Amino acid sequence: TMKGALRESMIWVACGLAFSGVIAYAFGSKAFGEYISGYLIEKSLSVDNVFVWSMLFATLAIPVKYQHRVLFWGILGALAMRAIFIFLGAALISRFWWLLLVFGVFLVFTGLKVIKHRDDEGEKESTRGLGLLRKIIPVSDQLDGQKFLTRINGKRVATPLLGALFVVEITDPVSYTHLRAH
Repeated sequence: TMKGALRESMIWVACGLAFSGVIAYAFGSKAFGEYISGYLIEKSLSVDNVFVWSMLFATLAIPVKYQHRVLFWGILGALAMRAIFIFLGAALISRFWWLLLVFGVFLVFTGLKVIKHRDDEGEKESTRGLGLLRKIIPVSDQLDGQKFLTRINGKRVATPLLGALFVVEITDPVSYTHLRAH
């Protein structure tokens, strides 16, 4: 319910803010400021992703009973991709210092794209993501229960659930990059 979701969200926000007190006590005010800044950035990113996901589920007509499955695997995958990006990026930067310049140019480029905001921005996210997935595997318009893959006429095809999962997976790194560009 909305009331339950609000209560649970408030509990998690309270936990995050309480932990900031631990950071301040253990490591000082500078670490506290860094933690709060990071926390607010991540919270902004999360809220942004929720809107993208709700548009995605509406566009693909994903029933509420399957949305948890898509989000569970999508968030788990997004966390794994973030870890890979962080460790790979750190390893590359420590070996090739000039990559900082490449990453900096990329951030400036994405920042400029964010500044050039369009009225239809965000409407094509699911279409682009599904188009990319369709280059890899055919995507059916029909659900097959909670399956991500199914067989139609003997061919393995993706269901709209896998399409939604794929878009959820690519939404996190894309929005993370755009948010970092600010």
